[in-house]
Amino acid sequence: MGEPVEIMPYDPVWPDMFARWGVGLRSALGGAAARIDHIGSTSVPGLAAKPVIDIQISVASLESTDEFLGPLTGIGFVYRVDNPERTKRYFREPQGQHRMHVHVRQLGSFSQQFPLLFRDYLRCHTSAATEYAAAKRRCAAQFRNDRPGYVQAKDAFVWDIIRRADAWAQRTGWIPGPSDA
Repeated sequence: MGEPVEIMPYDPVWPDMFARWGVGLRSALGGAAARIDHIGSTSVPGLAAKPVIDIQISVASLESTDEFLGPLTGIGFVYRVDNPERTKRYFREPQGQHRMHVHVRQLGSFSQQFPLLFRDYLRCHTSAATEYAAAKRRCAAQFRNDRPGYVQAKDAFVWDIIRRADAWAQRTGWIPGPSDA
């Protein structure tokens, strides 16, 4: 059995944790990373979350693994070759470090744009972020010892938010802001 799903109140140290890693990642990856962004719930001020820092690295191509695989493993990140998602390459934190998920995605792809739009929408719509936090707490209570069940249970709410976010993006002309690191 894996770690239990725990939703914590927002911790203002999360952006600082990302920022420290963002500097190191930018240094290691240089121009291979078109963007390095803090994504996921820890990137939304005030949003309760699992205390896992999600980082998205956007690259020109997922097939050119030499540009990111060596630099990331060189600074201690663990490449998860068993990741079933074909639209990203997935890494975990260096041993002994705070829990992190590093998602390498192709710049401009749907899977790369999705978490940025989701994050930006929640940052601009605190009522949606509050709804999302409540849904996550309900799902975590129901699936405390079943992480896949937790993820599946909150999927419907995530897709509801992304539909609203897409409508917002169409009304406002949303595009991602500058890279976070």
